[in-house]
Amino acid sequence: QQVPTEDRYVLRRSELLDRVDVLLGGRVAEELVFGDVSTGAQNDLERATAMARHMVMQYGMSERLGLATFDDGAHPGLQDPRLPGDGRCSEHTARLIDDEVRTLLADAHARVAATLDERRDALERIAQRLLQCEVLEREALQALIDGRSEPEEPEVGHAEADTRGGTGGAEHASAVERDFVACGPPRQRDR
Repeated sequence: QQVPTEDRYVLRRSELLDRVDVLLGGRVAEELVFGDVSTGAQNDLERATAMARHMVMQYGMSERLGLATFDDGAHPGLQDPRLPGDGRCSEHTARLIDDEVRTLLADAHARVAATLDERRDALERIAQRLLQCEVLEREALQALIDGRSEPEEPEVGHAEADTRGGTGGAEHASAVERDFVACGPPRQRDR
């Protein structure tokens, strides 16, 4: 039995690069679709940068810097007082690290842009659907990627809630049912 990806402690370089690609997907999609970027992908960009920096500084996954780790000074209490220096790397090495992180991110950006450009039709379908729903379940997303019609979601529990009176009546109920079938059940957040 395979351990779920999010529970694994050991990841290959290719898996980390895949994760960086995924994190940059929204930002690159904005560039392709709108010709501009927004602040919406800020957290993803921050996480992609941190992951690339870890690859270079902690995991020895940089071809230019080789099999070495570099202290970023984030854990001063762990510094061995018997060793000379402050444990941080030289300015030259710091520049190399920054260059390597930028290269990893630029390469990821290029891979993602090529993939999204190649699959532009699927990107457009997904973007249009997200404008309607904001959230897509995995099966619906895969159907849009594959160019198939989305799976119909069961209408469990909504008939009772929609007939309780209040404003809107039957019109409101049918609109809610349409949204439910179109977008799937509301996701429970903060479980």
